[in-house]
Amino acid sequence: MKWGIIATWEMALEGVIKVSNGLDKGMNSADAVEEAIKVVENNPKYRSVGYGGLPNEDCEVELDAAFMDGDTLSIGAVAGIRNFKNPISIARKLSIERFNCFLVGFGAEKYALANGFEEKNMLTKESIDIYEEKKKKIIEGSISPYEGHDTVGMVSLDMDGKMCVGTSTSGLFMKKKGRVGDSPIPGSGFYVDDNIGGAVATGLGEDIMKGCISYEIVRLMGEGHKPQEAAEKAVEKLNRELIKRRGKAGDISVVCMNNKGEWGIATNIDKFTFAVATADLNPTVYLARNEGGKTRMELVKE
Repeated sequence: MKWGIIATWEMALEGVIKVSNGLDKGMNSADAVEEAIKVVENNPKYRSVGYGGLPNEDCEVELDAAFMDGDTLSIGAVAGIRNFKNPISIARKLSIERFNCFLVGFGAEKYALANGFEEKNMLTKESIDIYEEKKKKIIEGSISPYEGHDTVGMVSLDMDGKMCVGTSTSGLFMKKKGRVGDSPIPGSGFYVDDNIGGAVATGLGEDIMKGCISYEIVRLMGEGHKPQEAAEKAVEKLNRELIKRRGKAGDISVVCMNNKGEWGIATNIDKFTFAVATADLNPTVYLARNEGGKTRMELVKE
């Protein structure tokens, strides 16, 4: 049986490398997604995820994460959680709950504490410095406050044919306290079904949520479209509709994989990186860009 994992952004490469070895030896897809995302969450150089994530307008790091099991369709998610390490692990734990599987703010923090998850101040000195520097530029009117919204999202297929997806992000830089984007929202930031495949999204959550794009990609794959075709159709349709109805569209990028290990990606921007590994492909980073409604890819590193 083939295996595979695909993830948004080059920052996911280290995690993809780590778990690709495990998947090749029989690691299950749930462990692969959680462990690979934890690698990104734990690295403070990645400013839009986990430890060292860029803060909200009050200089607090509020984190969102989600996990979904493609076999049972179980979902777990947290939003606006503060001062807890590895929100992806909390989301996975929540996915086994029959009720109360999506918790926010204080409720998510209370659950994490009760279940023994590690408390940690996720705000670093470097993040505070960036916050102060950009706050000054915002006051001067030289930049927009809402810069930086790169979610790490992953789709994994194991050798038993089981699939899982996960997402993790600190969201928009200098967002309003309590703001939640698409990343923890089922159908928008993520979706997976073992019978078909899975998809995750990254970009401007307020626009991605308007199209429930991850579910749409899985639906298209279920109708027989190859992953690349499904991804491009979904992104182009949402991008077109947003421009038609609202005059503009924010950043939208997606990665997906079907239950055969075939994968696809699409974007409406000119620079989107992603990492992928399969039984037939060593961990590789590609650069994707939108050209006239089509997504073009080129090799970055392998």
